[in-house]
Amino acid sequence: MLDRWMSLLEGYIIKNSELMMREPAGILAHPYTVPSAPDAPYYSTALWDWDSWTISAVLAQVESVSDSPGRFFPYEEGSILNFLDQTDADGVIPICLNPEGPFSHGDGSRLNGFAQNMHKPVLAQHAAMLAQRQRNAEWLRPHMGKLGAFINRYMDSHIHAGTGLAYWQTDFAIGVDNDPSVFYRPDKSTASIYLNSLLYRELLAYGHLLEELDQLEEANIWRRKAQDLADSINTHCWDERDGTYYSVDLALNPIDESDWLHGGAPRAWSSLLLRIDNWSSFMPLWAGFVSQEQAERMVARLRDERTFSANFGVRTLSRLEKMYDLRATNNPSNWLGPIWGISNYLVFRGLVKYGYVDDARLLAEKTVALFGRDLETSGVLHEYYNPDNGEPIVTKGFQNWNFLVLTMIGYLQGRPLVTEF
Repeated sequence: MLDRWMSLLEGYIIKNSELMMREPAGILAHPYTVPSAPDAPYYSTALWDWDSWTISAVLAQVESVSDSPGRFFPYEEGSILNFLDQTDADGVIPICLNPEGPFSHGDGSRLNGFAQNMHKPVLAQHAAMLAQRQRNAEWLRPHMGKLGAFINRYMDSHIHAGTGLAYWQTDFAIGVDNDPSVFYRPDKSTASIYLNSLLYRELLAYGHLLEELDQLEEANIWRRKAQDLADSINTHCWDERDGTYYSVDLALNPIDESDWLHGGAPRAWSSLLLRIDNWSSFMPLWAGFVSQEQAERMVARLRDERTFSANFGVRTLSRLEKMYDLRATNNPSNWLGPIWGISNYLVFRGLVKYGYVDDARLLAEKTVALFGRDLETSGVLHEYYNPDNGEPIVTKGFQNWNFLVLTMIGYLQGRPLVTEF
């Protein structure tokens, strides 16, 4: 059964990856990638931030099992350049670009200054991954100023002084849409473990690109900043009691020692743990700043069938959380327990990185079974799924990071994993 599903999925993914390519249109001056085929809703014409990054990871695996490497390079490179073209003078890059114009929100302004979230910190990772496959980063050299402005905007406008952690500006367009540690919480109040894990890898990727372009001193500066961020994450987000990482609450009143109530014993802490069992707590395994001892405790939690471990992968929210909910929603998308292809994949990569071969194989097999059954039954894939019975919940025809299952198939078949950068 598993072999049949792997064969079915591989053929489908190789064929349909071609359908995620788009030619220049409107403000998008370069060829680019989209998350879905032309006839799928929501995702057929727009260029999205972390979606285009994961699509490149898919295309790398497609090329590894096909006979024409490099054919997707113009679309992958173009996706990066389209975003860099839309970088403003302050380093702000929109989350999404449509041919008609960049994504806008709220009052209709581009991103409402620094009060809204911007492109997730995956653009340097995207560029580094592509440059490694091309064995050439020179195409990026003229654009490093804009990429640096983007990275610096995160460091200047998204870092909490008291902890050194990155925070979301609002709960809008955070990728993991209704993560309870961010969703419906006050602006600038959550240092998300998901966001900080992404940013750590982004700083490393930016340092890697600088080194590739012979800017060694600058590269080392950014690697040190990555280590500083990892130190902050381990200091403030690791919970020794539970043996896992959590997002943290930054919304504390300022210290005022003159205040009659608080002045006698002002707080000595700069954040509070948000002890919500979310799949993002396993992102540090993917990011790679976890000790082996920490990893052992985290993986033990991952195996627990009462919380995260399900028949078809990793629940996006622990089943024991009161917010656990499997209903179908599009705006926001539902991450309160359903299985998503991207969360299964990132947890899988973390398990491989830390040597948990049996756990990685089991998660890969569950993901193959999930998508194989869906493809066999409905002829397409969906956006997210019921964790217990594997039934699709919403968005028929969704492709995007679901195609990362091809990497899992390669792993199960003994092929080397494609590098992420």
